[in-house]
Amino acid sequence: MLLKQYFYSSFFVKTESIPLSGIKKLAGQTLWYGLPTIASRFLGYLMNLSLPLFFAMPAKTADLTQVYALIPFLNVLFTYGLETAYFRFSKEEDQQKLYNTLSVSLLASSILFTAGLLLMKDQIISWAGLEAHPNFAYWMTGIIFFDALSTLAFAKLRQENRPKKYALVRISSVIINLTAVIVFLGILPNYMPNHPESFFRYIWNDTLGIDYYLLGNLVGSIVTFLLLFKEFSSLRFEMDFQLWKKVMQYSYPLIIVGMGGMVNDMLSRLIYQHVVNLPEEAAKHELGIFGNIYRLAVLITIMIQAFRMAAEPFFFSQQKNDDAQKVYARVMKFFVIACCFMFLFISLFIDAFGWFFMAINKPLWVEGLYIVPLLALGNVFLGIYYNLSIWYKLTNKNLYGAYITIGGAVITIVLNIVLIPRLHYLGAAIATFVCYLFMMIISYVQGQRYYPVPYNVKKLTAYITVVVLAYGLHRGIVYFYDAIWLNLLAALLLFTLFSRLVIWAEKRELQQLPLIGKWIR
Repeated sequence: MLLKQYFYSSFFVKTESIPLSGIKKLAGQTLWYGLPTIASRFLGYLMNLSLPLFFAMPAKTADLTQVYALIPFLNVLFTYGLETAYFRFSKEEDQQKLYNTLSVSLLASSILFTAGLLLMKDQIISWAGLEAHPNFAYWMTGIIFFDALSTLAFAKLRQENRPKKYALVRISSVIINLTAVIVFLGILPNYMPNHPESFFRYIWNDTLGIDYYLLGNLVGSIVTFLLLFKEFSSLRFEMDFQLWKKVMQYSYPLIIVGMGGMVNDMLSRLIYQHVVNLPEEAAKHELGIFGNIYRLAVLITIMIQAFRMAAEPFFFSQQKNDDAQKVYARVMKFFVIACCFMFLFISLFIDAFGWFFMAINKPLWVEGLYIVPLLALGNVFLGIYYNLSIWYKLTNKNLYGAYITIGGAVITIVLNIVLIPRLHYLGAAIATFVCYLFMMIISYVQGQRYYPVPYNVKKLTAYITVVVLAYGLHRGIVYFYDAIWLNLLAALLLFTLFSRLVIWAEKRELQQLPLIGKWIR
């Protein structure tokens, strides 16, 4: 009875009457930024999904997983919070002067950091265990360099509300990358032995193998840089050192936040084979599998990243409005609902990924799928944390964000070192889950102290609880009667029931949103 009263009071509440125009604008921009993000991430996942097609043994991809765990750390170092700082100061400083100053700083630092990486190449190869693929260090350095140079140009597109070009550049880069992977890893290895005089002999080297995965990424990054030429051409090589110092005071805590975030997100894959207490080949086998299944859970970050692309400039633009906090609360509600749908989709249909690997006769890749829902729920908490984190960015208390992230990083480090040797994949998943849960709770508590936002905590908690219970019910059904038809039927039914629940609870507001509203009416 108490449970029934809780859920009824959570969903059936009076809605604050505030204009939806701002949220409609955010929804539209999220859609524009979301389409290329979803497309690029989906194409990127197709590339990752193609690895089992090209390599039967997961250990073959372990070094690739290691490199893609290193790249985000180095990206944080190369960009040092300039993107967020650009949005923060563009409303109060001359935008061209700000863009010039930050771009000159970014160019100079990127050249310096790239030189440092090349000088430390041998140490990086040794530490990361890349002796079998030493060229990975060169390809990785090139990717990071060109991606860093494109950071402020992309921020400029977002600031000027030019999502169409943003979408074009993002998708073009990924299509090039995907094409390179398919051609050089999927087609040419079978084509060239029978056509040795083909034109492709000038660009094909059968000793590179999986290197072409990174080379395709590098070409995509270079093309991105070239497609943003107009944004670079508007740059004037001038430097306002007073403005630069002001920006650095704001952005340096964001380096800590970014590095801590990468520790929380990537550390498990970065240190996995070093702490798992297995022979080298077995450790690489597990790392290859873990890197692939982790990307299933990270499908949730497709939506999170799309949302952040539009939300960061939106939140700063709303800061001085009288009803800003109420707008933030409503944005959070719709964001959590979207995350719940993503979690349900991944967790209820997780067995379909296993059937795919079995169908292509790659059974080794099925290992570890059971941890994906736990990782997915952890990423829901991460998305909520990103939404909550606006409080310290708006109040210039970025050090608090650094403290929260450091706390999460300590939890991640300790739990990974303790749990991975004992529980392997599950230990890494538990570390991720606990870290993001901690960061979400602490950020909410501190945010309500310094920048109170009227989030409907009861309703948000109820939504998350419902989807977790739906997943648990589905696993119970499959456990007692494991038939494909029943598995899919139960998944579809539970997904539909949650959709009906959301429409019932949010009908009045959903009717006012673009696209969705027409369907509901």
